[in-house]
Amino acid sequence: MRLLNTAIRAGFVLAIAAMLLLLAACPQQLQISELTSDPGRYADKEVAIKGTVTQSFGAMGTGMYQVDDGTGKIWVYSQNRDVPAKNVRVGVAGRIQPTFTFAGKSFATVLRETDRRR
Repeated sequence: MRLLNTAIRAGFVLAIAAMLLLLAACPQQLQISELTSDPGRYADKEVAIKGTVTQSFGAMGTGMYQVDDGTGKIWVYSQNRDVPAKNVRVGVAGRIQPTFTFAGKSFATVLRETDRRR
């Protein structure tokens, strides 16, 4: 009986540790206004946003699209996947870059996409 209780406790501790690791691996979800008001604070850090695509352009699996979450707008650089269409709701994770140039245009505060959900 004592061995069974020890095994149950060990399993419980392992389950909690696994949940904490999963939560720690998730990027911090922020409002766009937080990112654009202090981009240096989030530079090269993994963050997540949700919002609606307001503009997009690209070709051959690379492009830019703008996301609006009601608090502000931010451009997202997408590489190796098509850009979403206008008016599509998306959740995006990626790394913040304070300045970025694409197709001859300069952008201030860009989210470099690493993951996307619709």
